[in-house]
Amino acid sequence: MDYMTLKEASEKWGVTPRRINYYCVAGRIPGALKVATIWLLPKDAAKPIDGRTKQGRALKHE
Repeated sequence: MDYMTLKEASEKWGVTPRRINYYCVAGRIPGALKVATIWLLPKDAAKPIDGRTKQGRALKHE
């Protein structure tokens, strides 16, 4: 399986690496691995729904 780093995922999804780190710690990205101090995410992972936005809240409650 191919993996990407937090920086690569942040460029792909348009969010900060820190926000993706929060997603990984909370277990919201299936298949994410922590190797030493580095998070590795599957290349085909989908961006989790952001419940802080109006659109995200609507999707979360469906």
